Amino acid sequence: MLSLERLNFRHLFYFWRVARSGHLSRTAAELHVSQSALSAQIRQLEARLGEALFVREGRRLALTATGRLVLSYAENIFGLGQEMLGRLAGRSEGMVRLRVGSVATLSRNYLENWVRPLLADPEVVLILESGGLEALLARLLQHRLDVVLANEAVPSDPERALHCRFLGSEAVAVVGPADRWAGRRLRIPADLDGLEVAVPGSRHALRARFDALCLSHDVRPRVRAEVDDMAMLRLVARDSGWLAVLPEVVVQDELRAGRLVRVGQAASLREDFYAITTLHRHRIERLERLLSGAAAAGLEGGAAPEPPPRGA
Repeated sequence: MLSLERLNFRHLFYFWRVARSGHLSRTAAELHVSQSALSAQIRQLEARLGEALFVREGRRLALTATGRLVLSYAENIFGLGQEMLGRLAGRSEGMVRLRVGSVATLSRNYLENWVRPLLADPEVVLILESGGLEALLARLLQHRLDVVLANEAVPSDPERALHCRFLGSEAVAVVGPADRWAGRRLRIPADLDGLEVAVPGSRHALRARFDALCLSHDVRPRVRAEVDDMAMLRLVARDSGWLAVLPEVVVQDELRAGRLVRVGQAASLREDFYAITTLHRHRIERLERLLSGAAAAGLEGGAAPEPPPRGA
């Protein structure tokens, strides 16, 4: 009969590392142990569990069905261990580490607005990471991040214990340089036909919505730039002289200063924002306040728990 007392966590750790790499020799080199010793540890774990965890496929080790089940638990066990070490770092100085990931297509203005309460907190060490959604979710599931901010929802998946919380939405506008467009209004998308525009790149969820809107109205703008990174799209909007389609929060400073003006909006075009967390996690009071504050406010038409002034 299996019992927790008979489970050797060193064996489980070695299994976890081999399962993630798929190679005995590579993992042995990383752990500074011999390949034969590592293999013996895996065999001992299999003997304790009474089932095979790997099958060999060419030069690579593939997980059996039991191996996949054991790996799912090992990810949580050692991920929580990594989270514990991250939490302990800085506690002796009375600091709290909060690790936030944001997708690369997310507006940096939105991110700054969202974390602003943390920037003013003298007891918080803020770690910000940017990248692709899947890479960030992998780090979240490994408990190397506390939350991931995204502009697309993550579908429910029984194999990934994730919670996706809707934070709100932000108006998407067509903006242009004030010296050409001040006082003018366009019907969106009807009046964009033939006009030069800069738009989000194909990786951005907003791009598909914009293309579908134009197609449904038989409108063909002249796309001069497709930009995934919102910080870069902001510069293009500011300096190119073209119209730009983007969330207003991206160019909130330029709108407030009068360098850019909003020339049109379509009610169906909004960018949604989500906070993704793991179901099995240590609750951090400051993060919970941010999440609950965003949910209570709804962020409808705003960009963050503390929305910027009108025009942003």
